[in-house]
Amino acid sequence: MIEQGDLTVAEYRDLLPPAVSHKAWQRTVLATARQFGWKPYWTWYSVHSPAGFPDLVLVRLDRLVFAELKSETGKITPAQQEWLDILEPLVQEGKIEVYVWRPSQFEEVATILR
Repeated sequence: MIEQGDLTVAEYRDLLPPAVSHKAWQRTVLATARQFGWKPYWTWYSVHSPAGFPDLVLVRLDRLVFAELKSETGKITPAQQEWLDILEPLVQEGKIEVYVWRPSQFEEVATILR
């Protein structure tokens, strides 16, 4: 058994799984959504789009999902929080679903999209 004190910081870091890039995480979520019959929308190049809009919009039958994708340590920006706050009343009314998803939540994401 390896004790934490037996490793240097660099060696300990090398044992951790590699960080998942935003692009890779988005591809994973999109592939999962498509597998379960969702129609996705995302902004390809957001320079001229309103700041903070969620990364993905997913539609299937009578469900509408907005998803903000973050790395494990990614923080919600004020503009993103503003969008989440604007959408919240519709969540409370049961009209839409809004999530912030991180790679460590993959099983939960798959369950929601199933």
